[in-house]
Amino acid sequence: MGAFCNDDIAFSNFNFGSFQDLRSSKHVYDNVHGNIYLGPLFLKFIDTEQFQRLRDLKQLGMAHMVYPGAVHSRYEHSLGVYWLAGEAVHKLKNSHGLEHGIDHFDVQTVKLAGLLHDVGHGPFSHLFEREFLPMVHKGSEWSHEQMSVDMVDHIVDEHHIEIESEALKRVKEMILASSKYATTKSTREKHFLYDIVANGRNGIDVDKFDYIVRDSRACGLGCNFQFQRLMETMRVMGDEICYRAKDYLTIHKLFATRADLYRTVYTHAKVKAIEFMVVDALLNANNYLEIASHIYDPSQYWKLDDTIIKTIETAPDHELKESRDLILRIRRRDLYQFCNEYAVPKDQLDNFKDVTAQDIVCSQKSGGVALKEEDVAVSNVRIDLTRGKHNPLESIKFFKDYESDEKLSITDDRISHLLPTSYQDMIVRVYSKKPELVGAISEAFENFQLKTYGIKAQVHSTPDKKKRRIC
Repeated sequence: MGAFCNDDIAFSNFNFGSFQDLRSSKHVYDNVHGNIYLGPLFLKFIDTEQFQRLRDLKQLGMAHMVYPGAVHSRYEHSLGVYWLAGEAVHKLKNSHGLEHGIDHFDVQTVKLAGLLHDVGHGPFSHLFEREFLPMVHKGSEWSHEQMSVDMVDHIVDEHHIEIESEALKRVKEMILASSKYATTKSTREKHFLYDIVANGRNGIDVDKFDYIVRDSRACGLGCNFQFQRLMETMRVMGDEICYRAKDYLTIHKLFATRADLYRTVYTHAKVKAIEFMVVDALLNANNYLEIASHIYDPSQYWKLDDTIIKTIETAPDHELKESRDLILRIRRRDLYQFCNEYAVPKDQLDNFKDVTAQDIVCSQKSGGVALKEEDVAVSNVRIDLTRGKHNPLESIKFFKDYESDEKLSITDDRISHLLPTSYQDMIVRVYSKKPELVGAISEAFENFQLKTYGIKAQVHSTPDKKKRRIC
């Protein structure tokens, strides 16, 4: 994809040399995108211990315990996003460069943002950020995007990388573009460039282009979403990247494929069971190992990666015994037991509140074993098309054809009637941490459903053999 471009070498804003820098450039082969060219500036960031850490962060966390091929890392994903960011900005430059003032500075900052967008990511995919840290630091607003920005500053300072302050500022703003820390549109020049890597406007970005294709391939799943079609036909209109109206189904496939990955891979019932066990292991080890103590200090945080599991597993310290035992259970496939699940009725979605272990325990009828909150794990799985209950196509601007200068929206009544009328699911799953409690927890879960909805919303009863399972 894409031709070699001198922009990657001759870029005076970054104090490059001339063609002698070819000697410090590299090509790497990626199994998704083919040959990827890495220019000197980008290698200065890649060849650091902070960026190389991404090799030890599995892109899909613990999903490889269910999908054995899902062992690819944040490192290769970051290279892929870098490459696609370059392809996208070059496409816009070649077709609209003069009209929109796209220059070398823009090309390099977009590519650098793609390369570094995940450099501050936590271990085990999003588990560290969304499930572990909130239990350690109540009300914490830590995010991997903000840490990525802090890590970029740290890398530049630590390795004395020469880069203009304005370029660094732009890269960091692009990394934060889809987060709550994003700068407002009024403060940005060429706003459309900020939608390439992390699109907070409508969710179409090269980050998704890469991980959807890469994750699908690693898990052995088919992927009929073709991002190349969108990249070839996209166009800037009114400081916004727009797409041909006839490509709306391709865009819908982007969001539908992402939702399918969430359902079948990212929130797979057994994957979540293993993640609950990893979270408990990290929580038990946190005070002793101070796992969460450096989340605001890039100089220490970069040392944290997925290998923390092996550290816990092989350490002889008595203080880590509970955590070691949990990891041993994972190794021996003695997992927290999935009891049952139900999809929240559509008419209840707007008022839904997360179900807790306390809700399940309080729904237990008298008699039998007394359940405790620490015996139960509850997963509230949200799956949508990036816009909650709204149609994602509503936030995207289209154009009729290349002769047209008019932007248009595609409303529900103008699209295929085979597309969904509901754009989100909420699934509640309950797990037993002890095999002998599956029956009691399953019964309490059913009581909770009757009390909440007046019906048992789950599709299947819990199998008797699961209730009787001892190991």
